[in-house]
Amino acid sequence: MKRIPKPTFFIVALLILAFSASAIFGVSYYTGDVEHKIVKGISDIRWGIDIRGGAGATFTPAGGVDATEQELESAKSIIETRMVASGITDYELYTDVNTDKIIVRFPWKSDETEYDPIKAIEEISATAKLTFRPGNSYEKTDIDANGDMVYRTPTGETEEILMDGSMVESAKALVNSETGEYIVSLKLKPEGAKTFEEITTEYLNQVVSIWMDDIMLSSPKVDSVISGGDCQITGTFTAEEASKLATQINAGALPFELETISYDNISPTLGANSLTAMAYAAVIAFIIIAIFMIVFFRLPGFIAVIALIGQMGLSIAAISMYFPVLNSFTMTLPGIAGIILSIGMGVDANIITAERIKEELKSGKTLDAAINNGTKNSLSAIIDGNMTIVIVSIILLLVFGPSNILSWMFGPSTTGTIYAFGYTLLMGVISNFIMGVALSRIMLKSVAGFKFLRKKWLFGGAEK
Repeated sequence: MKRIPKPTFFIVALLILAFSASAIFGVSYYTGDVEHKIVKGISDIRWGIDIRGGAGATFTPAGGVDATEQELESAKSIIETRMVASGITDYELYTDVNTDKIIVRFPWKSDETEYDPIKAIEEISATAKLTFRPGNSYEKTDIDANGDMVYRTPTGETEEILMDGSMVESAKALVNSETGEYIVSLKLKPEGAKTFEEITTEYLNQVVSIWMDDIMLSSPKVDSVISGGDCQITGTFTAEEASKLATQINAGALPFELETISYDNISPTLGANSLTAMAYAAVIAFIIIAIFMIVFFRLPGFIAVIALIGQMGLSIAAISMYFPVLNSFTMTLPGIAGIILSIGMGVDANIITAERIKEELKSGKTLDAAINNGTKNSLSAIIDGNMTIVIVSIILLLVFGPSNILSWMFGPSTTGTIYAFGYTLLMGVISNFIMGVALSRIMLKSVAGFKFLRKKWLFGGAEK
């Protein structure tokens, strides 16, 4: 067996525990009463309607507009795109062509405390019209939740629209490599690139402001003529704000303004204390599993417990937007079931490996040979079992995901619910391969290098 340096165990174990702690509890700091999130944790997860409740609303075209069926479907598609891009996968969305109504139900935000349905529906029902305007004149100002100034309602020369969001091909939230600030990068359509080149030529060394509806996002000075169709929106954006703006631009403006004719609070179907009960159950279950693994499999069981902690941390990180490349996700009861099932797969993978090592020791192999053969012989069984789960998870994501291949048969509510199960199950199995297969084996082989631990009974063999 190829020896792995002894310190590797401590390095890997500490990294797993530190990562898991940050993924579960998050990392933040305060300036006064304002909390600044560095890393999002389990408290930042958006819980589904079944666990935490949510808001419901009925929309109709404002101003008595008689919308066509195509326009209603277009509005529905835009609202759906905004919700899915924001990580809201547990939702219900319907259109009633006869009465020109759009009905939507979705869960509260993770940091929601007021439970105000009117405020909750503003984000998804906003017209989200992006415009480029000359100058930066405005009528009034407000202060947002972060204490920053917000400039509203263009006036004077700024009322003129030079270009709108229909000429934008795509938008992405990025980080400026020089300043470290979050920006929104725009790629313009060919006609948009030509128009923008003309604008920057005419307003060279002047201000051209960028607005979303009646809010000024940025007011940069044109320093040079911009051609090629690539430009940036800069401002004091957080990662979440930049991502939200890019999502709204990509989704486009609604074909008409929406008027809310009714709204309501939706109570959680599992009861208000269900989340607390689940948390207690999860802790108790993990303690029982940890005791079982350590008692029956000794040192490999102890290492398996560390790997399971890492697997849980990585599964939570894939949901809470711990990694910027993965959007936040709505956690429903089936989603929790997916995590539980994947943890069961992780326990199973470690048990298979531990049992193979025990069998090798019973056959008279040396400790190094038993560990080497046991980890090698168990790999195919683990891969076979986990790959079937991966295939099923991918099918669930494709069939019941945002593509809505079978939503016509099962309905939007079922679509979001089953998608949550498939997503968490897939993330859990991937986490199992990383933590329970790869890193646990590295730790196991590293521990075998310590002389005082090189006792066969610690690895499941006989005491003598």
